Amino acid sequence: MVGIERPVLERSHIAPCGMNCALCLGYQRTKNKCPGCWGDDPNKPDHCRLCTIINCPTISANSSHFCYECSKVPCRRLKQLDARYRTKYEMSMMENLEEIREQGVDNFLAHQAERYTCPACHGLLCVHRPQCLTCGWTRDVPAAKTKQPRKAP
Repeated sequence: MVGIERPVLERSHIAPCGMNCALCLGYQRTKNKCPGCWGDDPNKPDHCRLCTIINCPTISANSSHFCYECSKVPCRRLKQLDARYRTKYEMSMMENLEEIREQGVDNFLAHQAERYTCPACHGLLCVHRPQCLTCGWTRDVPAAKTKQPRKAP
């Protein structure tokens, strides 16, 4: 689309597993904002600080800092994460990593900006919510993937 200013995404937003942290609800929220996987913040939630992927010794040793360079890919943790995101959010960490490996980070970021830009307000969509957090526009999400309200006991 011509004339649409897409959100700016940076390499530092991409976690070793292929997650674009800028699309995460924790990163986009205004209170207790997460700095992303590469962000240094002592208040980062424990599940982020203690993540086995970001703390993997192979990740810190390889040049790209992405899981695709590891001889053990996909490890158990990456398989679990990929399965959860495929099922709940229609995103695949394995596909993200493959795209980064084959096309490079810059092309991946351009594709992510195109895919996750709200058509109504041009803000950045959140992978964890069907609604744009900026304007409320709702993208099509299969009914099985949307959270259903809990029924009272």
